[in-house]
Amino acid sequence: MRNYILLAVVCLLCVVSCATTEDLVNVQRDLKYTNDKVDVTNENVSLLRKENADAKKSKEALPAVRTRQAEIEADITGLRESIQQLTGKIEVLRKDFDSAQVRTSRYEEEIKALKKKLDAVSFKTDPTGKEQKSPETGEKGGTQAAQETTKGKMDKKSAYAAAYDEFKAARYEKARTGFQDFLKQHPETEYSGNALFWIGECYYFEKNYEKAILEYDKVIKKYPDGGKAPSALLKQGLSFINLGDKVSARVVLQRVIKDYPNTSQARTARAKLLKL
Repeated sequence: MRNYILLAVVCLLCVVSCATTEDLVNVQRDLKYTNDKVDVTNENVSLLRKENADAKKSKEALPAVRTRQAEIEADITGLRESIQQLTGKIEVLRKDFDSAQVRTSRYEEEIKALKKKLDAVSFKTDPTGKEQKSPETGEKGGTQAAQETTKGKMDKKSAYAAAYDEFKAARYEKARTGFQDFLKQHPETEYSGNALFWIGECYYFEKNYEKAILEYDKVIKKYPDGGKAPSALLKQGLSFINLGDKVSARVVLQRVIKDYPNTSQARTARAKLLKL
């Protein structure tokens, strides 16, 4: 839902700025053209002065110089008109930008209001998608129950995050203990499959491949449709390779390709099979 809101903001801004941006490009092009023409005119003026000086020495060249002078004066008049037109276009663009800023500010206020409504809806809905009872009913799902649910959710997230931070810091023993404690306190949550996988990863990076295989197997059996199942099966195959058991590794890697085709894990499994 939040992604949709952000997409809507981008679309609105695009609509606001599209025409103005095109006009700005046109003005920039006209400015460059006019600037180039001014440079040429300056060169012509310099040349005219030289010709005028020479003409004073030769009366025969004077009519040509005067004709040249008239042409340059006409160019200067045209440049003045072009500059006036550009000035008008810039004023229009400035007004368009000011108007766009006003509209953008209004849209931002509308987006803030939508976010508040979204937060209110999210607060009224528990993780299972069932709407809670309102605080006025006094039933489960009231203010106290909502606070307890939020606290439990934060404790769950913070416990998982703390263990994962230990894993990222390569403190595998502490990370493994953290994930194990997490599973004891929160045995069935949306993080459970991931926690099991990271326990297996801790053993893997500690080169305790036998225990890693057992933990990966728990992920595969308990959460076959979870996000970590393909990776767990692949890492199980890699663990067998590290143990020197090529027969078991080949069986597991072939299963990765069969059960999870068209995935990065399947591509890695094919590459490993070619080396066995």
